[in-house]
Amino acid sequence: KHMENEFICNLKTYRIQVGLTQEQLADLVGVRRETIMRLEKAQYNPSLKLAIDISRIVKKPIEDIFIFK
Repeated sequence: KHMENEFICNLKTYRIQVGLTQEQLADLVGVRRETIMRLEKAQYNPSLKLAIDISRIVKKPIEDIFIFK
């Protein structure tokens, strides 16, 4: 099985709920916009620190944002 099928990312939904662009979220967590873009497409596996930083900003538990099957 490919990794893509094992990882689901709900970041886009939650990012939009808090009214942030990819660029704004990237600035807040100290990554490039491309990283946020790849995360939202579930093409990139976040570090624990990045996952925690994102979860604090979008006010959702990590396990709701990043789902590993």
